[in-house]
Amino acid sequence: MQFARPQRPPDPDALFEKLRKLSSHQLPVVLDAASDERIRKTYPHWDDIRHLTPPEGVTAEGWWFAIKTQRSGQYRSVPLRDKFGVPFRYWVPDLILELLHRIDREAGGVVQTSPEAITNPQTRDRYLIRSLVEEAITSSQLEGAVTTREVAKEMIRSGRPPRDKSEQMILNNYRTMQWIVEIQDREMSPELVLEMHRKVTVNTLDDPDMAGQYRRPGQRIAVTDIEGEVYHDPPPAAELPGRCQALCDFANGKTPGFFIHPAVRAIMLHFWLAYDHPFVDGNGRTARALFYWAMLRGGFWLFEFISISTILRKAPGKYARSFLYTETDDNDLTYFIVYQTEVIQRALKEFSAYMDRKTAEMHELESSLRALQLFNHRQTDLLRHGLKHSRSEYVIQGHQQSHRVAYQTARSDLLQLQAKGLLNMHKRGKQMVFTAPADLAARLRKMGRKMP
Repeated sequence: MQFARPQRPPDPDALFEKLRKLSSHQLPVVLDAASDERIRKTYPHWDDIRHLTPPEGVTAEGWWFAIKTQRSGQYRSVPLRDKFGVPFRYWVPDLILELLHRIDREAGGVVQTSPEAITNPQTRDRYLIRSLVEEAITSSQLEGAVTTREVAKEMIRSGRPPRDKSEQMILNNYRTMQWIVEIQDREMSPELVLEMHRKVTVNTLDDPDMAGQYRRPGQRIAVTDIEGEVYHDPPPAAELPGRCQALCDFANGKTPGFFIHPAVRAIMLHFWLAYDHPFVDGNGRTARALFYWAMLRGGFWLFEFISISTILRKAPGKYARSFLYTETDDNDLTYFIVYQTEVIQRALKEFSAYMDRKTAEMHELESSLRALQLFNHRQTDLLRHGLKHSRSEYVIQGHQQSHRVAYQTARSDLLQLQAKGLLNMHKRGKQMVFTAPADLAARLRKMGRKMP
């Protein structure tokens, strides 16, 4: 990844020495610059401020001094420390409070206010599988996987073995996301963190023995761009066991001694593991998996269906810069928290729009094709897919995997559709392969006209 490294803010001591020479009537003008309307709904870094025209009568450095003065009285420290022993800190400005309120309402609300399709036991698994697949693919693509979405979906749904490292990464992520849903009620431990890493990296590392193992003292790991510029040099390997235990204590709510909103805690865990960079590879995937565990454990049950990596992949530079803003400005985690709460909100909006589209499609299909009353919800879903993708192939194992049903149930679904003339069937070896005919829509309309 290539982008301009953010400029470090001016030295605060030097700034103070410069500004303390201001007259008694100049200083209030400088301090009042922190209330400028242009920055009230953002959380600007010095790298942003230096490119803006400062308020009248104030220099860019003075404007930054006013902003930092306003923030300094709000910070609270967390147990995460940088490699020099300096704690990270954060505060919750109004823009984060507003986003957290939306997250509480939309991702952790009561079931009765949620989309019927994901509260209905007959259909929720379909959407759960879709979200697991989407997060698995995009999280892997963030780390360099190059397989297309179509190929990846075909691999997962058919159950075939992965053909290369990229497909293996995606399959690992998919299985890890399934596992996280299962362990969401368990306390985090160093052993569980290592198992999480093992699951996302098995059969993908240059040294297979490093799956589920901390990097060793002789293995220098640094985050660099394609030209070799170091963006992040993580703490020494010798500190990793202790740092991981501190991470787990924080994950389980044992530290610090004050309340942290569950979503903010999940975001901090995401940053913490990425900052420590405890593994030779797979740190980003493990960090995002840990974030999902924390969100589910925090009561945000809708995150079984949400993919944040879909949003992150659209602007990977902003994702990376949110880490660097924190590191270059006095370990201020607020930058990363602001960015990630915005990502969560966008992911929730995309999911809501997706559900609205799918609901509208289903209503239109059900109202226009009375013949669909003959089919169960699994068959209806397959027919809807076949209408969009003529000549698509379906196998019993894939149908079984997509809907989490028994083999015999999946076999019966497909054979019934074949018997009604809505699927063609041929054999590939011993496997039955069903194909959606190009004229499926016409066949369904004909079937509908024959109904009384």
